[in-house]
Amino acid sequence: MKTKHLLLVILLQSIFSINAQELALVRENDLFGYINKSGEYAIKPQFQKAASFSGKYAAAFQGDHWGLINTSGDWVLQPEYDKVKDFNSGFVLVLKDDQWNYVNPSGEKLKTPVTEKYYDFEDGVALYRSNKKLGLLGTDGQLILEPTYDVIKPFVNGYARVRNDDNWGMIDKKGNIFIPLEYDELGDYNSKGVGARKGESFGIVVDKQLNIISGADKVWDFTDDSDLTYARSDKQMGFVNNKGEWVIKPTFKKVRAFNNGLAPAVNEKLWGYINEKGEKVVDDIYRDAETFSASGLAPVKEKKLWGFIEESGKTIIAAEYDITAGGFSIFSKNNIKGFHNGLARVKKDKEWGFLDTDGKPLGGKWYQNVELFVDTTK
Repeated sequence: MKTKHLLLVILLQSIFSINAQELALVRENDLFGYINKSGEYAIKPQFQKAASFSGKYAAAFQGDHWGLINTSGDWVLQPEYDKVKDFNSGFVLVLKDDQWNYVNPSGEKLKTPVTEKYYDFEDGVALYRSNKKLGLLGTDGQLILEPTYDVIKPFVNGYARVRNDDNWGMIDKKGNIFIPLEYDELGDYNSKGVGARKGESFGIVVDKQLNIISGADKVWDFTDDSDLTYARSDKQMGFVNNKGEWVIKPTFKKVRAFNNGLAPAVNEKLWGYINEKGEKVVDDIYRDAETFSASGLAPVKEKKLWGFIEESGKTIIAAEYDITAGGFSIFSKNNIKGFHNGLARVKKDKEWGFLDTDGKPLGGKWYQNVELFVDTTK
């Protein structure tokens, strides 16, 4: 029985490992490759240029052309294209002989009515432009929405902001109107509410109704980590709920979003952290500060370099690093600074690497550059 149990555990661990494979693009000796979360090379550095994985595939450059590789580093599309963009929804945009096309991993072209600009697919939909108007294209090559809008912004959580003339609203991926086009400004979708401006009034749209925030002259988007978002009134920042009520009065010069119940905030010149009652939890002693991650650590800047503190304010990793957001996506607000899934992308001296929550570099190595880890099973 013990043997069977052990075999089952090993099998489940193997399945989990396969199903949770994440790879990060790294540059070493002027060549690009990919490491796993153990810090080992999954694909050894061999490409002149490369992009982060987008699902199961990544664009890579060899010779004079781009192609598409899989997680073993094998060519799925041979390097014969002038450009290869991100793989998504079963297709990737490629440029060859001055012509863009959607192709699948077998290199088969998708027939579409596109005659103007090509847009990437994202979660089953791509923008479609004709006569200065935008609509939506499906992965079957057929139009989901005829060209209707002057502007369609990227979809966020299943919804996209749209504009005609000066009026903003929101649609779903079927092209149905979710929020009527009656706002002067509109934020991205979050299930808790959408920040908006109508005339001189700022508020939160919930169930297609604008809950006005008294005295506000700007409001920011909700995140998934708190029921509060921040707003500004008379050059001071505070926090509101989706009813438009000030939960924390606007008394701060700058703030950032709540996570783990704490938010960075500035009273005068230095940053500290407050809780959701507006009480000071970590003193104002930092030159800059970012939000806490799920790991319970937050990046803080002392003088010119960054370190990491825990929620009590205790320094866990000394301020010896530079940090920037990495792995940007044009389709999502992926602006990660600090820890993400247990690792932080940092720079020390002139090299980049990943720190674990103990402050140790992943695999004990540093690189010319690294990008964020990407789930390759999607």
